[in-house]
Amino acid sequence: MTTILLLCVSNIFMTFAWYGHLKYLHDKPLWVTVLISWGIAFFEYLLMVPANRLGYGHYSGYQLKIIQEAITLVVFVIFAWVVLGERLKWNYAVSLLFLAGAVFFAFGVNKTPGPAA
Repeated sequence: MTTILLLCVSNIFMTFAWYGHLKYLHDKPLWVTVLISWGIAFFEYLLMVPANRLGYGHYSGYQLKIIQEAITLVVFVIFAWVVLGERLKWNYAVSLLFLAGAVFFAFGVNKTPGPAA
């Protein structure tokens, strides 16, 4: 559970680093935006690296990446709606359902334990 929580919080930082400038820094020079985004991303790394270290062994590397990507999409959908004011269109929702299928296949089919630590 610690791994999932750390991945969730790290993805909030990363989403702001990657997309927050579209709303809040659009009038700043690109170099300023990049430096601010790197500063935000630093905190993402402070959480992402421990999340992966703690989770590896319980989850495989593939599973950790799939969890991280699924969390990223959930965080982004909320961010796009709340911060960017964008609505979730039907084709994006269908795309997300297909990605949910990918998560199902990664975790629900042929369950194998993570690598030995």
